[in-house]
Amino acid sequence: MQTIIIKAGKEKQLVRHHPWVFSGAIDTKPSALETGASRVESFDHRFIAWGWYDGKSHIPLRLLSWDETETIDDGWFKKTIAQSVMSRAPFFADKQGGTTTFRIIYGEADFLPGLVVDVYGTMLLITISARIAWDQRELIAETLEGLLSPTLILLTVDSAFAGAEQLKEATLYRQDGAWFTPAKRLEPVRFREDSILYEIIPGTGQKSGFYCDRREIRMRMEAYAHDAVVLDLGSYTGAFALHALRGGAAHVDLIDSSASALEQAVHHIAINEEAGVIPKGSSSRITTKTADMFEQLRTIANDHYNLIIIDPPKLASTKAQTEGALKAYKDLNRLAMERIRHNGIIVSLSSSGNVTAEMLRLMLAFSATDAHVEVQILHWFSHDEDHPIRLSFPESSYLNGYLIRVLRQ
Repeated sequence: MQTIIIKAGKEKQLVRHHPWVFSGAIDTKPSALETGASRVESFDHRFIAWGWYDGKSHIPLRLLSWDETETIDDGWFKKTIAQSVMSRAPFFADKQGGTTTFRIIYGEADFLPGLVVDVYGTMLLITISARIAWDQRELIAETLEGLLSPTLILLTVDSAFAGAEQLKEATLYRQDGAWFTPAKRLEPVRFREDSILYEIIPGTGQKSGFYCDRREIRMRMEAYAHDAVVLDLGSYTGAFALHALRGGAAHVDLIDSSASALEQAVHHIAINEEAGVIPKGSSSRITTKTADMFEQLRTIANDHYNLIIIDPPKLASTKAQTEGALKAYKDLNRLAMERIRHNGIIVSLSSSGNVTAEMLRLMLAFSATDAHVEVQILHWFSHDEDHPIRLSFPESSYLNGYLIRVLRQ
């Protein structure tokens, strides 16, 4: 097996189990290296970790194990996949089926770079963002089939990383141990989160068509929805709106830039109303509008809503974009604080990993000052326990949010 030497002074983070090694930290010449498992040593030839080298990746060396007795082979990948799946045992043990969507592999946080796997009922969605995971796609699919026997596997290459990883965007379908090309649009897959029904049509929609990382946030928000007039900004396919309606909201306005997402939200409200999950008449207590949330907020009168959810798309993909993202978040939250009634509730979220909880909290303080209101923080949020945060890999933390009460002075 090939050995890769790390430059002097570049090993500190790696010894602390950070898994990413960029080209500038590698002393060994690329021409001497091949794609595959590698022994990684410090400049003085001390073992650091086992890794996977791929010169075409934007992160050419990804560390996998710091146990020198390990062997990185098919058996290691199968074992690590199984360990990740089994760590979600409490979700599989939900006998009532109240929640049948959750994450079972979360990339580097589960020691599996570039690999995310979500459960949606009886379907698995595999999302690949690194060449190492693409190279192992057959093994990944076979291992998951052996563990879980899904009725369908959908595998996609994350469009956000395809270019950097020199991968083609792709969507692959697998059933009964074989890849196939659908002859027609597939039937919807139905699943539940906190007993609320959702459907996705495999291979359509932004990302998966549903985000399973905001479960606790939606449940917390529901407690504040009774008799509330609600504004759901970035509503996507309606998960927050559904919880608000189940909580007894008087009315919910859903705003999203995607007309098709709003159509799916209306469908979700209809099937839940029909199933008795949300109150009868819920469909008549909503409005939908395809619009930019920044522009829409500026058209709303002050003191109009009791509850506002702000769930924008990722605004800072890189550290360089952080300052601009914070300005945008501040603009959104200031406007929301002006539009909400006294004693109203705002759920303010950021899915930009470069925006920390402290940054978001300081931004809310500045927003409150500009809006001339007082703010009480009632809850702080991150993603749920099926999206674990690995302390040696801070990049595994990306979602932050606050549930706040706004008080007029």
